[in-house]
Amino acid sequence: MREMRDHVRDMFQHALSECSIPRAFRRNLQFDSRHLRIGNELYDLRNFLRTLVISIGKAGHTMAEALSGIVGTGLAGIVAAPTAPLAQLLGFRYFIGGHPLPNADSLRAGDAILQLLESPSPQTLVLYLISGGASAIAEKPISAGISLADVVATYQALVHSGAPIAEINAVRKHLSALKGGRLAGAAASAQQASVLVSDVPENALDALASGPTMPDSTTVSDCYDIVKRYRLLEHFPPSVRALFDREQLQETPKAGDPAFTHSHYATVLSNATAVNAAVEQAALYGFAVEIDNGCDDWDYRKAADHLLRRVRELRHGVSRACLVCGGEVTVKVGPQSGVGGRNQQFALYCAQKIAGENITVLSAGTDGIDGNSPAAGAVVDGSTVERARHCGLDVAAALEGFDAFPLFDGLGDAIMTGPTGNNVRDLRLLLAY
Repeated sequence: MREMRDHVRDMFQHALSECSIPRAFRRNLQFDSRHLRIGNELYDLRNFLRTLVISIGKAGHTMAEALSGIVGTGLAGIVAAPTAPLAQLLGFRYFIGGHPLPNADSLRAGDAILQLLESPSPQTLVLYLISGGASAIAEKPISAGISLADVVATYQALVHSGAPIAEINAVRKHLSALKGGRLAGAAASAQQASVLVSDVPENALDALASGPTMPDSTTVSDCYDIVKRYRLLEHFPPSVRALFDREQLQETPKAGDPAFTHSHYATVLSNATAVNAAVEQAALYGFAVEIDNGCDDWDYRKAADHLLRRVRELRHGVSRACLVCGGEVTVKVGPQSGVGGRNQQFALYCAQKIAGENITVLSAGTDGIDGNSPAAGAVVDGSTVERARHCGLDVAAALEGFDAFPLFDGLGDAIMTGPTGNNVRDLRLLLAY
């Protein structure tokens, strides 16, 4: 079983290495001292009086550094990320925004971004480098009456509601002066290019960072429905609740809006990159491999039951089976919770279901951070429950208390990568043998 735990860790590490942002930028961006190619679009930088860079999200530092490595000096702009940079790039202002909840620097970053984009001309090129987590890391409330404390309370209510990220972001978009295409609207007269490192489903790119530069596919009506469905109104602060009570939400820019006339997008990394890398490594270890992303945004228990059933079926007729699953699961956290996250909660639930079986499960986030813990996720197998019992650790109590990290830390089965400076959603790997 230890060999399988080592194998599954290797698969995850290989996936992380293949999701290297510098490598992705070299594949998708080229510069010849005059022309910058981003995906299928070509920009002659000599035609622009200013080139501004706005890099926001968990990969804010690594994306800005990768762009600078390609283009060289002369860039200027803003970087907002959840950690301080090891070294600052000349010409950039830095903000350490909060995640998963905004902090004061998140709001300062939002103000600075909008100020930077004031009165842009057609001879301005704005390069947005956008990655997951930017929803909280850079923020500006739609109303001056919404304080930082109100924003934090609203985010807490949304994150703990059990709603999938797309629905959470639908509400965030309509409460923000940056999100839902409004950032593109602020620079509508400029040429705009967005380079995306996606942590959202492949068919919902406007949910990435709550879609600051993309046409919004969600509506005010969606927001009212979501808030009602998850009974969120009672958990919102008065300043936000009033917008819903009075139905005063304003609509976000949609496809065809002039804000997007000169706006283009290129996705350089996504969850598919991590999934495909894990599949390659599993095949090298001799596993029969299948991909199942069908449980994206499911409740963690429903997703675990489904994936365990699939890997048991896949095991029939082969000596080694591997099921690879990308995306995220949802966890509705109780009023009292310990230290953990959705990946560790998923893994610990699986541990109970596979006790005594030759099955190994890994669930981890490519950002290196799972919930409020220092771990990226965890590994479990058929021996986990018994090993925990021998160590005096209670699996059932840890599950009920959303307190999985201390248990995994005690067993040595937590995955500790530290913040990766990247985020392409989560990866779940299930081995049966």
